[in-house]
Amino acid sequence: MKKVFLLFLTGAMLIGTGLTARAEMRSGAFYLTPQIGGYVFEGNQNLDHGLTYGLGLGYAFDDHWASELTFNVIDTALESGGGDVSGYLLRLDGLYHFTPDKRLVPYLAAGIGGLSLDPDVGSSDSSFLVNAGGGLKYFLTDSIALRGDARYLLTFDDTHNNLIYTLSLDFLFGGKKKVAAVAAPLDSDGDGVTDDIDRCPGTPAGVAVDARGCPLDSDGDGVYDYQDNCPNTPAGVAVDKKGCPLDSDADGVYDYQDKCPDTPAGVQVDGDGCPLDSDGDGVYDYLDKCPDTPRDLKVDADGCPMMLEEQVSIELDINFDINKADIKPQYHQELKEVADFLATYPKTSAVIEGHTDDTGEASYNKDLSQRRADSVREYLIRTFDINPARLTAEGYGEERPVASNATARGRAQNRRVVAVISAEKQLYEKK
Repeated sequence: MKKVFLLFLTGAMLIGTGLTARAEMRSGAFYLTPQIGGYVFEGNQNLDHGLTYGLGLGYAFDDHWASELTFNVIDTALESGGGDVSGYLLRLDGLYHFTPDKRLVPYLAAGIGGLSLDPDVGSSDSSFLVNAGGGLKYFLTDSIALRGDARYLLTFDDTHNNLIYTLSLDFLFGGKKKVAAVAAPLDSDGDGVTDDIDRCPGTPAGVAVDARGCPLDSDGDGVYDYQDNCPNTPAGVAVDKKGCPLDSDADGVYDYQDKCPDTPAGVQVDGDGCPLDSDGDGVYDYLDKCPDTPRDLKVDADGCPMMLEEQVSIELDINFDINKADIKPQYHQELKEVADFLATYPKTSAVIEGHTDDTGEASYNKDLSQRRADSVREYLIRTFDINPARLTAEGYGEERPVASNATARGRAQNRRVVAVISAEKQLYEKK
């Protein structure tokens, strides 16, 4: 008997070796149960304990409940030596499984049936019975389970208390297999991109990311938008850690816009990043030792006027009413610039020249130009206290045109007043 059990158990383990699958009871499945075991008779029945083998057919109504029809053959003998006895056991049982979704499934069973005993000598005997018990199923694969079962049997025609125990295999067919629940991929940083495809898994909460889970970098400068203080940097521009374009000389103008990238620290610059040149003499203010040099004067490396090589003419945009020499208020500022220059450089002198177009008599035009030049000279002397010896007025009338008198535009250019400044070959020197 022990050898039979060992052979049966060994075969069952070999079936399950190397097979891996989800194991469980499943609704709607049929199963066959070949079994082998032992049958224990009550002592007053005068029968030896015997070997039993059989076959069961079951159906699972759902994951927990099932019904079985089982037929067993029992090999035994009379204790008195009166010969062999063959037993036939038929049962219809209901089973309840406790953990149907596990590999190891305990269950309880109960049912009804009948037992027939047929001795070699004498008449046979049949009895109605009820049974109750339970067992364990261990799933080797998703369709094969090793099973151990024990039942208490109570017969009624002649009341006897018997016990049957079996080792069997359940072979399941059909039924609804459960799909194993797949755990949703994790999204550790909560950015909406799961960890398995997230290339930037530590993104701070609330930061917008792309399909790879990395923070956005809208301007493509290598600094993420949420850290970028200059989010609209042009493509290809080198930036610092804050995403702002470099400003190597720290003048407030980014390098890619800076036309003077090496400006010394602290120097005031214009929109192009170049130092200011307030007087337009070509020498930056921070280097200019003569910052108020009048326009058009040649200067040295220090921004100061050089020795005059020729006279400097300052054309004044002053218009007079017809036949008048009165200076209108809107021209006072231009005259002030001439006065400021003469005051700043006391070694200079000026000739105020008056010119007209060729409209009218030449003598009249010359007289008109003289009166206008005199008017400008007197205004400079009276208003700005210029030494009269430094100013001369000369009217040239229509003698020195700078444009053609054949057009209105040319005539307008010829009606002019010019301050011709000279230093008599001396260096300009400030007061």
